[in-house]
This record gives sequence, C-alpha cells and structure tokens, in this order.
Amino acid sequence: MLYYLHLMDLYTRKSHWKWYLAAGAILIIIVSMIYTKYLADQLTVREEQQAKLWAEAQRALNKVELDTFQFFHCDLTMPVKVLELNNTIPVILVNNSGQIEDALNVPGSEGKTIDTVRVRQELNRMFREGIDSVDASIPPDIYKKVYFSRSKLLGQLWWYPLVQLGLIAAFIAFGYIGFSTARRSEQNQVWLGMAKETAHQLGTPITAILGWIETLKAVNEERPDNQEMLDELRNDVTRLELVADRFSKIGATPELRTVNLYEELEFCRAYMQRRSPRKVEFAFPDPNENQPLMVDLNTPLFDWVIENLLRNAIDAMEGGVGKLSAIVYEEGRYACVEVSDTGKGIPSGKFKTIFKPGYSTKTRGWGLGLSLAKRIIEEYHGGKIFVKKSEIGKGTTFLVKVPKTR
Repeated sequence: MLYYLHLMDLYTRKSHWKWYLAAGAILIIIVSMIYTKYLADQLTVREEQQAKLWAEAQRALNKVELDTFQFFHCDLTMPVKVLELNNTIPVILVNNSGQIEDALNVPGSEGKTIDTVRVRQELNRMFREGIDSVDASIPPDIYKKVYFSRSKLLGQLWWYPLVQLGLIAAFIAFGYIGFSTARRSEQNQVWLGMAKETAHQLGTPITAILGWIETLKAVNEERPDNQEMLDELRNDVTRLELVADRFSKIGATPELRTVNLYEELEFCRAYMQRRSPRKVEFAFPDPNENQPLMVDLNTPLFDWVIENLLRNAIDAMEGGVGKLSAIVYEEGRYACVEVSDTGKGIPSGKFKTIFKPGYSTKTRGWGLGLSLAKRIIEEYHGGKIFVKKSEIGKGTTFLVKVPKTR
C-alpha cells in the first residue's frame, strides 16, 4: 500500500512540475514583454525627439537659404551635422505641394540623387502602417513636413519577446526530450534487468517442481484421481515455464511467425476464462465463423499482452461480475483488436499515464504490465496500443493494432 501511495504521489508531483515549468515560462515571457515595451516606448520618444531635431535642422537651413547675408556669414556646421548623423530613423521631407524634397534611411535615398518614385512608394507604405510627422515650416512662405517612422532597431525590438519565446520554448523542448529519453532508457534497462532476473530466478524452482511431479506420478500410478490432479498441476507448471520464457524474451529481438489472429485470441480467451470468476461473461469472435486474418506475431508475447488486458479488466469489475468482449476488424494495413470490459473505467487524464512504468491503481503489483504490453506491441510488433474510450462506472475499451501479413 505504501508503494502504491508513493507511486501516486510521484506521478502527481510530476504533473505539478509540468504546470510549474509552464507557469515559470509564461512569467518570464510576460516580464520580458513588459520590459521590452518599456524600452520600446523610451526608444520611440527618443526617435521622435531626433526627428524633431532633424526637422529643426531643415528649418534652420531653409531660413539661411532665404537670407543671403546669413547664408554667407552663418555657421551651418551644426544643422548639417544633425542631418548627417541621422542614420537610423526613416525620414521624408515633403513640401506643401506634396513633392518630395529630401529623404533619408528609406528605399530610394541611397544614392546621391533621390529616386522619388521609390521614396513615394515607401511614403505610401508608411501612411498605411501609421506614420508620424513634424512641422518644418517657415511661415509665411515655406510650408513643409517631415514624415518619419520607427527605425529598424525599434522594429526588431518589438519582435524580441517572440524570438525570446521561441528560444525558451526550443530550449525547454530539447531539454525535456533529452531528459525524457535518458530517463526512459534508464528505466528500460531497469525493467529489462528485472525481467531477465525474474526469468532466471523462476527457472530453478520450476525445474524442481517438475521433478517432484514426476516422482508423485510414479508413486500414484494406481490412483487415477491423483493422476488427474497431477496433470493439472503439470499444466500450471508449464504455464510458469511460459511466463519465465516471456520474461527472458524482453529486450531480445523476438521471432515472429504468421498466425490466424482469431485463433490466437480464442486461445487467450480459453485460458483466461477457466481462471476467471464464473460471473464474468466472455464474448469473443469464433474462429470458425470468420475468415482467417493472418498477422505476424510472437505468440507468447502477444498472448501476454491480451492476457494482461483481460486480467486488468477482471480486476476492474467490482465483485467479479461483468462482461469481457473482443471484436476484430481491419484498418488499412493493420489488424485491430478491441478489448472491452464493464469495469470501473479510467479517468481521461490517465489514458497515457497508465502505460508508464511503475504506475498502478492497485495496491499490489509493480505497475509493469501495461508498460511492457506497450513495448511488446509497439517496439517488437510495429503496432499500436492505447485506450480508445473509457467512461467512469461503465467500462473501458483498449485498442491493439498489429500489421497484417503482407
């Protein structure tokens, strides 16, 4: 019971940590976006001031052009320097007739001569996207406006939170995949070692029991009732040998052979029905009433999967009363088996969790059955296994898909 509670607590904490990481990532993005907006606002104000300064420099030059005395005696170093220093903010100087007189940092203003057609196109684009302007007029004779938009640096700054979000998401994703892969590999090695050690440990007592059975048979040759009991005991020991053989095959490349899926299911049903409560009803397809459906299986491992599903279904039925059913159909290149029960059901949030090593809803067991079943079907047979549907209090349906024989 303590082991079960520990596992439940482990999976609950693992689920919580995912939410904590997600909340932390969202918090980082929110803080980053708020700070980026603050920087962008500050830079916007600064660029607006620079645009006004550029317009003021234009106004100063226009004044000098109107006054011949100032033109020859006034120092124009500062206005010219202001105009030259603007190498980031896109600006376009337009007179009251709508003609473009000057432009800087926009397409068409790169050469010594301004390409007014390209600059006009850029001005129209700036109008569509939203544009600011600064008055550069000198009433009553000169009316001009300086139109400006945000610089490339400011535009890139607005994209920065999204780029940061992408980088953080990529880092988290690669980190999660890396740690998950390493953890899964380590878990697989642990389960593999446990399976092989279990098979090894079972071998010695099984051999001893077989010896005792043969001895008891020899002693009870004249008692048919004892012989029948010993035959059943021998069958159960043979089953133990099969279990040990299954454990020993975990981790090794299984040998597949072509079998009729209907007949293999019937074999599993017959074995499990003899060992199930009498109030459990089995409804499986009859091999004699269906056309053979040939698949390539390692029968000991595949039988283990089906028996594991049936055993879990029986455990899920309160009081050992209910119905176990199976249907077989084809779906593309797959042969599909649906195993359904009328048990207590599985919460929708646990559909994937139940296949993880160590997860169990029972107070006994290691929680390896469905994990190994998933590995057998997906890695050894190239198929799929998952919970197709489940409803609390009404039952569960598992779907097993294996490739058909070509």
